[in-house]
Parts: sequence; C-alpha cells; structure tokens
Amino acid sequence: MEYLPGFLTAYSILLVAVMSPGPAVAMLLGISMSRGRASAVVAAIGVAAGSITMGTLAVIGLGVLVAQAAWTLTVMRILGSAYLLWMAYGAFRKAAQPGAIRPAEMPPLSRPRAFLTGYLMQITNPKAAVFWVAIASVGATHEAPVHLIALFLAGSFVMSLAGHMGYALALSSSPVRAVYLKARRGVEATLGVLFTFFAFKLATSRS
Repeated sequence: MEYLPGFLTAYSILLVAVMSPGPAVAMLLGISMSRGRASAVVAAIGVAAGSITMGTLAVIGLGVLVAQAAWTLTVMRILGSAYLLWMAYGAFRKAAQPGAIRPAEMPPLSRPRAFLTGYLMQITNPKAAVFWVAIASVGATHEAPVHLIALFLAGSFVMSLAGHMGYALALSSSPVRAVYLKARRGVEATLGVLFTFFAFKLATSRS
C-alpha cells in the first residue's frame, strides 16, 4: 500500500505524543484525584475528541495549502521538525528535573463539563495545531484518497482515546500513580530520544 509507510510513521509519532506527560495528563491526574475515575475517563474522551478535531482541520488545511503552492509542504515539514525537536528538548528538560508532575487544580465537574474541559484544552492549545500539521506532513495524508484519510483519522482517534483513557484509569489508582510518578524521569528521557528521531525522519522525508 502506497501510503502505509507514511501512515505508520505518523502513528508512531502520535503514539509517542500520547505517552508524553503534558497538560492533558496533568489535567487527568487532577480530575482522577479530585473527582474520581469516571470523570477522568469522560475528560479523556473529550481530549480524544479535541485531538481528532485538530487532526481533521490540519489534514484539510494542509491539503488546501499544498494545492495552492507545493513548496508549502517543505515549509510545513521544516516547521514540524523544529516543533518535534522542541518537544524533545522539553522532554529532556523535564527528565533533568527531580520534581514530580503536579496535578492540575480542578473545580467540581459534572460529566458534560468533564468532557468539555478535555475537549477545550485540546482545541485551544496552539501547540496541538502545530503538532497535527507535523503528523499530516510526515504521513502525506493530504495526498491520500478520502477514504484512506478517514481511516487514518479514525485510527488516530482510537489511539488518542486508548492512550488518554489508559492514563485516566491508571492515574485513578494510587499504587499505579505512585509507580508512574517515580519512573517519570526515565520516561521523559526516552520520549526525548524518540522525538529527536522523528524530527530527523520528518526533515529528511522526500515524499
């Protein structure tokens, strides 16, 4: 399949990003500690919904730009590579810090508000937009047929949903949360290496 290598690379980057402890994980940690597992799971669904919204907009927008001027794809790849390197730098910096992740302060949340909290956090994050442009660039999703784009986005949603729901379920358990926070620095260092690798792969891609 012509687009399979690019799709698999894009999925790999997405998997590493989902594993990366960022604002969404801090939010889920705060909700799981203050509102319980069910609310954290609903918020995770909101994060995944926001992620696929950003992904859809990125794929459509990149396709329009490339249709107007092919050189924009090269620019997007350079910007995407730079952003992945920035994520690598952030991961290495966090790995060097001895402190644990601080759970986000969360007000009382109903289930609909928990979903909205996760959704809005994702779609209002400008870094998420840049990240999804990088995903769309390395996966060459703008070149694929519509049905393959839909399949790619559906797979991205499932991956984001599974990852963030996994965080919500795990972080609502005190023993698991303690183990995760203890291993955080090693996780961050590993993620930094992976982000660096994917930045190089995106920058040197010729497709």
